[in-house]
Amino acid sequence: MTKDSASEWRLLHTMIRVGDLDRSVDFYTRLLGMKLLRRQDFPEGRFTLAFVGYGDEADQAVIELTHNWDTARYDIGSGFGHLALGVADIYGACSRLDAAGAKIVRAPGPMKHGSTVIAFVEDPDGYKIELIERH
Repeated sequence: MTKDSASEWRLLHTMIRVGDLDRSVDFYTRLLGMKLLRRQDFPEGRFTLAFVGYGDEADQAVIELTHNWDTARYDIGSGFGHLALGVADIYGACSRLDAAGAKIVRAPGPMKHGSTVIAFVEDPDGYKIELIERH
């Protein structure tokens, strides 16, 4: 792939399946500060898609939350790692998330074998989200 052809590509979204769409939208919007960009029901397929993110889909990659109406829970599996978010004040962010009832699964601190400060929070379905302090 040449440098010119690489500019033709752009990451659009990452899709994760969720058991309770309203609970997940609340987590990503209220606790992580994303916006609900769009939501659409597909009654014939018995599923709903909700897209959340920090900016317009035309400019930024977003997260697609897929809710299959007849599935209340998913096994995440061993292949999925995590989503990552940059945050200016990781200690303050984790404090606010904890106070709001979010599950902090790794407290903020330097990463092993490095100096970057990271933390992990878990969404309502058990997906891990790495928070990386960005200065």
